[in-house]
Amino acid sequence: MNSLTATSRSADNREKVLILTPLARFYEEYWDNLLRLTYPRDLVELGFIVPHNSVGDQALKKLDAAVKKVQTGPKKNRFSKITILRQDTESLDSHTEKDRHALAAQKQRRSQMSLARNSLLFSTIGPDTAWVLWLDSDIVETPPTLIQDLAKHDRALIVPNCYQRYQDREKGASIRPYDYNSWQDSEVAQEMAKSMSDDEILVEGYAEMATYRTLMAALYEEKGDKHWEIELDGVGGTALLVKAEVHRDGAMFPPFPFYHLMETEGFAKMAKRLGYQAYGLPNYLVYHYNE
Repeated sequence: MNSLTATSRSADNREKVLILTPLARFYEEYWDNLLRLTYPRDLVELGFIVPHNSVGDQALKKLDAAVKKVQTGPKKNRFSKITILRQDTESLDSHTEKDRHALAAQKQRRSQMSLARNSLLFSTIGPDTAWVLWLDSDIVETPPTLIQDLAKHDRALIVPNCYQRYQDREKGASIRPYDYNSWQDSEVAQEMAKSMSDDEILVEGYAEMATYRTLMAALYEEKGDKHWEIELDGVGGTALLVKAEVHRDGAMFPPFPFYHLMETEGFAKMAKRLGYQAYGLPNYLVYHYNE
C-alpha cells in the first residue's frame, strides 16, 4: 500500500483525503466550516468517533441529521464516504474546557483520546487513502483551501497554528493562542524527562511544569508569510495533515507514556523514530471555538 503517493499537488493528482474527527460535541460552526472546504468532495472521506455518554448521544443526533442532509442532497456535494463510530472505551464525565485542560486530568484524558483516535484511524483508513487530516470538532474556522495549502508543503506531518477569537475589554475583537502542543524541544525538557519514571509524562502549557520549549503558538507574526515553516518535535491535533504512509508505517497515538509523551505529541515522537519529520506553520491560523 505504500506505493501510494501523496504530493504537493494533491487535488490535481486526485489524491484521496480522509478527514478524521473525534467528536464529543457537535458544533454547527465546525460542520459549516467543513462544508466550505474546497477540496473535491468525491476525493474526501469523513470519519467520526463519538463517546458513549449523554453529551455524545446529543452530538450523534445532530451529526446524523447533518450527514443525511448532505448525503441525500445534490450528488456533487456528497462526500465519497462517511463512517460514524461509537467509542468503546471509557469517556471522561466532565467536558467543560476548564476540566478538560486541568493538569491532573491530562494523563487519563490523553490516554482516552489516543485510544479513540487509533480506533477511528484503523477502522477507516483505506488502501487508496493518500492523506489523513485530523480535524478537531471544535475547530470552527479555517481557510477553505486548508487541505491544499497544507499538502502544498509536501511534508509527512504538518500542522497550522491554532488560535482563538475573543472579545478583549479594551481592544475589542482579538485573537489569542490556543494550542500549545506544537513545539520545538528544549534542553530543560530533556533533562526533566531524564529524571522522570517511565510512567510519567511531560505536558506543555502549564506553569507547574515549565519546559522552556519553543512554542509555535508564540511565533505567530500578523504580517508574516503564512507558508513559513519550521521543524517541530511535538504537534497538536486540532488540524494536523499526515501522509497516510506515516500511519501505515506504524505511527499511531500512544495511549501510554512514549518517551514521556502521549497522544499527538507522542505521535510526533513516534513518527520521528520512524524517520518522519514534523513541520509547523506559525503564521497559518485555524480557530478554535471560544466556550
